[in-house]
Amino acid sequence: MDLFQTDYSSIIIETINSIFSTLFSSIDNSLYSLLDELAFTDSSIINDSFFEKILGTSYSFGIVSLANSMLIGAVLYYCYKLLLSGYTATNIEKPYQFLFKTLIFAICINSSQFLCLQIIWINTLLSDGIREIGTYLFNTEISFNSLISQMTYISATDNFTLFSFDGIIKCFISVGLMNLVFSYSLRYIMIKVFILLSPFAFLSLINNSTSWFFKSWLRNFISLLLIQSLISLILLIIFSINSSSSDVLSQLLYLGGIYALSKANHYIREIIGGISTDISTNVNVLKSLIKGG
Repeated sequence: MDLFQTDYSSIIIETINSIFSTLFSSIDNSLYSLLDELAFTDSSIINDSFFEKILGTSYSFGIVSLANSMLIGAVLYYCYKLLLSGYTATNIEKPYQFLFKTLIFAICINSSQFLCLQIIWINTLLSDGIREIGTYLFNTEISFNSLISQMTYISATDNFTLFSFDGIIKCFISVGLMNLVFSYSLRYIMIKVFILLSPFAFLSLINNSTSWFFKSWLRNFISLLLIQSLISLILLIIFSINSSSSDVLSQLLYLGGIYALSKANHYIREIIGGISTDISTNVNVLKSLIKGG
């Protein structure tokens, strides 16, 4: 009786190990390259035909043309206030100051795609420079794609055993990487959203009472971009770990590195502010809103 029970338990354990080994092997083969595309954004995020149609130009339907229409409305509103200022005795800025400011910000509105591209380009130079330092020091590309070869004990899934310390570490790291995919995907989308909002951000500078929108937009946009520089620094530290060693300390350090990557957005928010791209945080907020409703 005990013999049959032991054999039955072994079959269950082997089946579970086989399922998780196949799952983690599939994740290892596809996850890292996706993370590189999502984490290290460059000018290609703007150079998209469909995205350019949404953003539009000054002479076609799109976000920019909508901002130009609102700019004309702001000019008409100023003219209305200027006409009434003599009767209401209100202080408004001088016409030549307003016209000069309007001209400058009109150029910024219609060049918002170019200005955002330059900001992204500078940020890409910064993150790529950090990664180039790692490439020079460790003679390997600093990326998620090459991280799988650095974590030698992770890629070895042939003898994977879920019910072991190595198996538990493997599970935590794989779940952490999946969280990174969702978090970086959200960041990628939000960068595009803030690019689309850029014409309205420059438009808000025309009036002092609405200039807060530009400051908030710029802080959030910069914080989203700077995350990839912090990611590059964390990857630099991870690649400095002795990959030839499979001791417990090295495994825990790799796990700590994955956790640090998942908290990169939180650290940037603590320094300069910005929005959250943490999936777990957003899920908790959604739960609280549902309970509150």
